[in-house]
Amino acid sequence: MPHTCYEFGPFALDTLERALLRDGSPVSLTPKAYETLLALVQNRGRVLEKEEMMRAIWPETFVEEANLAVNISSLRKALGPRPDGGQYIETVPRRGYRFSAQVREVIEEADEIILHERVRASIVIEEDEEADTAQKSLPPAPVIRRAPETHYARSNDVNIAYQVTGNGPIDVVFVMGWVSHLEYFWEEPSFARFLSRLASFSRLILFDKRGTGLSDRVPLNQLPTLEQRMDDVRAVMEAVGSQRAALIGVSEGGPMCSLFAATYPEKTTAMAMIGTYAKRIRDVEYPWAPTAEERAHFYEEIQNHWGGPVGIEERAPSMADDPQFRNWWATYLRMGASPGAAVALTQMNAEIDVRHVLPLIRVPALIIHRAGDMCLKVEEGRYVASRIPGAKYVELPGIDHLPFVGNQDEILDEIEEFLTGVRHSHAYDRVLATVLLARIEGPTVEAASRGEARSLDMLDRFRSHTKKEIELFRGREVSTATDQFLATFDGPARAIRCASAIADTARRLGVEIRAGLHTGECDVTNGGVSGTAVEVGAQVASRADSGEVLVSSTVRDLVAGSGIRFNPRGAHLLGGDFGELRLFAVGA
Repeated sequence: MPHTCYEFGPFALDTLERALLRDGSPVSLTPKAYETLLALVQNRGRVLEKEEMMRAIWPETFVEEANLAVNISSLRKALGPRPDGGQYIETVPRRGYRFSAQVREVIEEADEIILHERVRASIVIEEDEEADTAQKSLPPAPVIRRAPETHYARSNDVNIAYQVTGNGPIDVVFVMGWVSHLEYFWEEPSFARFLSRLASFSRLILFDKRGTGLSDRVPLNQLPTLEQRMDDVRAVMEAVGSQRAALIGVSEGGPMCSLFAATYPEKTTAMAMIGTYAKRIRDVEYPWAPTAEERAHFYEEIQNHWGGPVGIEERAPSMADDPQFRNWWATYLRMGASPGAAVALTQMNAEIDVRHVLPLIRVPALIIHRAGDMCLKVEEGRYVASRIPGAKYVELPGIDHLPFVGNQDEILDEIEEFLTGVRHSHAYDRVLATVLLARIEGPTVEAASRGEARSLDMLDRFRSHTKKEIELFRGREVSTATDQFLATFDGPARAIRCASAIADTARRLGVEIRAGLHTGECDVTNGGVSGTAVEVGAQVASRADSGEVLVSSTVRDLVAGSGIRFNPRGAHLLGGDFGELRLFAVGA
């Protein structure tokens, strides 16, 4: 009997065993969490409406929406982040959820395994207008793409491979360092995400230098000089109809961008260099570069070990122990150049010295360097920035040399703001939490507003006690004002007991409060909390009587068996799009 396995990242979802495996080991899931994940994976790439999912997972059974949110939260904890840092399960506000990862279907029948090439892009944009609206309500999300189509431009007698992606208002030419391979850029999710983010605000132009990747191979004694590489960039720009472009150079791509910007300022709108240098062999005036002996040792390493992940410990130390990344890096290098070409390129790069070029650059320049870069020392980035008139220098934490490894968003934020004037808005962190929102009102508040000392002192004592109770019950105080406070908890029972303790203190001090609690997804950003759970919690609090702690049926259902008693307060029609919700008062 055939059955299907769905493979994504290090995971496999086995429909016969009804199990989730990570690297072959089972991951603990409840049956309903498994069904939730299966529904998302089978419908990957499209938004699954919450009501549609609830009907499929709990057929002929009425459940609150929070039951689905609990499953989603447990799945996110079990899966962790994708290799590129994104989430496997994305939330589309007010609509539902979408599974966002490449998936391979494996149909197993007896000893035969049939692979179905049903790999989708991690995010598929919906074609209908409603989905477009939902997309626009979210901050721009990075997209892992298939490789764009490869074209060729003629540079004298050499064919230069290039790709174009994105339709932003500015042209950006991306110059990778050392060796490259256009189509293998996109095989590594973190690199694909990096390029996709660049393409989100530009028309991104990529190319392979002559002698590497998909461009024409050339004799080892004819590998390109910096001047020839400038000609290749010019040929690619002409082929795509680009009159002026911003240049982004990584590592050895930096010196080439420097020379191009100084030579062709009329073709260069700006330039950014990431983890770059001015000179590659140490001398008295430039003491940070490797010595000639250290370079010679690296040439031997290339000769003896090309085909493996050469240089990964210095270029991507945080990923050096990751088998998948090591395999990609080794393949990327093999596809990018032969061992002989790699040695020749490295030897040629050792001769680079653009110290005299840097003061001639007259276009806006951004130099980014990680403080702990283990391939090129941070002093080299500082030197380059100091030599370019008016250059902006940004030093970021991290030890990785490759910009798409480590915290790539820090680098991309700086580049986007530098080139567009606008800093990227990141998606909120969405968490499942119980929200406690209490309104403070009555004569004490009114007297305090008039400046009455006794009432002001009473409210200060109450707020001080409230903070202590929130800490005691392991909550997170979000905001405290004269007339209300907001806190979140990762456990609904603790939230209820905290609210009850605060209500008791309020009664002793003669302060009137109305407290409401709801469990749901919250958007957490810059220390604040917002989202559906906060909005519903506020409406629940507004329906509480003075001194009462009122909870939604969602909260009550989640604390079944805790011993907390509730008194029904009927069904209430909430404002907005929240529909009807049953409410309960916390009893004695």
